[in-house]
Amino acid sequence: MTEAHHDITIIGGGLAGMTAAIGLAAQGFSVGLIDRAPKGDLTAAKYDGRASALAFATCQMLEALGIWKHMQPYAQPILEIRVTDGPSLMHLHFDHTALGEGPLGNMVENRHTRIALFARLEEMDGIRLYAPDEVTSIERSAGKVTVSLKSGHVLTSSLLLGMDGRNSIVRAHAGIGTSHFKYRQQGIVCSIEHEFSHCGIAHERFLPSGPFAILPLTGNRASLVWTEKEHLVPTIMGLSDRAFEAEVRRRVGDFLGDVKVIGGRWSYPLTLEYADRYTDQRLALLGDAAHGIHPIAGQGLNLGLRDVAAMIEVLADAAHAGLDIGAPDVLDRYARWRHTDNTTLYAVTDILNRLFSNDIAPVRLARDVGLAVVNEIPPLKNFFMAHARGTVGELPKLLKGQRPGS
Repeated sequence: MTEAHHDITIIGGGLAGMTAAIGLAAQGFSVGLIDRAPKGDLTAAKYDGRASALAFATCQMLEALGIWKHMQPYAQPILEIRVTDGPSLMHLHFDHTALGEGPLGNMVENRHTRIALFARLEEMDGIRLYAPDEVTSIERSAGKVTVSLKSGHVLTSSLLLGMDGRNSIVRAHAGIGTSHFKYRQQGIVCSIEHEFSHCGIAHERFLPSGPFAILPLTGNRASLVWTEKEHLVPTIMGLSDRAFEAEVRRRVGDFLGDVKVIGGRWSYPLTLEYADRYTDQRLALLGDAAHGIHPIAGQGLNLGLRDVAAMIEVLADAAHAGLDIGAPDVLDRYARWRHTDNTTLYAVTDILNRLFSNDIAPVRLARDVGLAVVNEIPPLKNFFMAHARGTVGELPKLLKGQRPGS
């Protein structure tokens, strides 16, 4: 048995977990980061179909933490967003030049984000990575948290952060329940190569089965996020490569010229799930361990990183004031801060999906008129654009590009 003490233990070394470790270490905390995946998987460059739309505020946070320099060569700025409702001529168009503060966000393949995070992690002191490893037990008392690992390592700390995804063992250990709604939809993800430039424009098309997004990647490539009715997905995923590509071409249209599917295709069920509470004795949940939302607004990873930014600021302020970082009132500040923002996004994504994933004539007319009205009222459109950029609400300093304590 090998014992080690850290200020904070993080279970879950995904994109949000590694970002949290980096941000906390930058504030002078010692961090133990545990993940089940082999170290090589955390730095893998193999394409797995996943890419994320990172909001402008999220990119400011990554730059403030010294991560963005490793990601920028692989980032595709999102300069415009065009929203349409099926074949309707009414639309909503967001253009970054209306705000004059940089792009709306950036598309980055998750593999490049993962590599960038690991590169930054390797540059820093104060982080010890335990991978691959598995948690065998968690014990909490009034004064400390003890996490035992399969490898024989025993970690003690003042605080445990659960960042281990939707099937969180940390959440289960704390007996924190979840509210869960299963959409009768699945997401199909693939990438395409196309003849003409996408010009940095993201397209969101609302179809009766759900949103169909064409998201620009570097070069003449795009990521497709295709929401489909659950019962049709096995048939679509079972198509031959040639038939699947033909269906993709039909749905994309000809505005990008010739289209080819590159790499594989993936599908996953779509659900709304959120924890009944975010904290317990010396424990807090962040990212997918706390919430999972519909991808309709592309905010899943952004939401998790907003949790991270808030937690870093709360803990930095507590440490600066000489407080116990695992104390209930410290963790309550994090929970209160994130509850309003997260709950609002749960509701917005759920309502949008229900509103647009149908072909009921009166509803279709109302939403088309709504898109057209928003498009013609600049202050209203700029408000929605600011939401897309992640710059609305009580922002942690990192999302403004500032360091906590600065």
